[in-house]
Amino acid sequence: MTPEEILAAVAEEVKNCTKCPLHLARRKAVPGEGPANAKIMFIGEAPGFHENVQGRPFVGAAGEFLDELLAKAGLKRSEIFITNVVKCRPPGNRDPEPQELAACEPYLDRQIRAIRPKIIVTLGRFSLAKFVPNPKISQMHGKPIRLRGQLIVPMYHPAAALHQPSLRKIVEADFARLPEIIAQAETIEETELAPEPQEGSSKPKPKQLSLF
Repeated sequence: MTPEEILAAVAEEVKNCTKCPLHLARRKAVPGEGPANAKIMFIGEAPGFHENVQGRPFVGAAGEFLDELLAKAGLKRSEIFITNVVKCRPPGNRDPEPQELAACEPYLDRQIRAIRPKIIVTLGRFSLAKFVPNPKISQMHGKPIRLRGQLIVPMYHPAAALHQPSLRKIVEADFARLPEIIAQAETIEETELAPEPQEGSSKPKPKQLSLF
């Protein structure tokens, strides 16, 4: 199958998915959208009210802000692929639950494999958590990391800046760095994440560098 065919197949499966309880209340599933040859992939957390109505990602207030951020970074929405870690709206826009994340993960994995993006921009902690265990987005935002060969750029979710005005300048500054990160993408080396300390362990911590 071609990348276009794979993405179309995933979208059709998502629209008819019944793997978790979220399908019981959805109006429309939101598989994601964008070209199969996109160099950049944006992954958010979950659809909101407007996304649930239209079946498209980032079409509400956070989507409008995202469009502004993309424009300032010199990027066109038509050139990127946008999706979420969860494809149906959680009730009341609550956080995704583990079983919901697990149910949707195979769809996202297939999308990533089909597109093979040069850069993945994670929007929010649930998106970042797919790649980094127990992430601290307050420390990691705006810092590109290469994990298992894939370049990841952690960002705050645009909605966070709308709810916390103090984050707006931080989000804008992080997005302003995207052109620089894209230009230097090939030179960013693999990142070694420091292992989580084990409870009750008396062994000294290994001398391992961490960006965080």
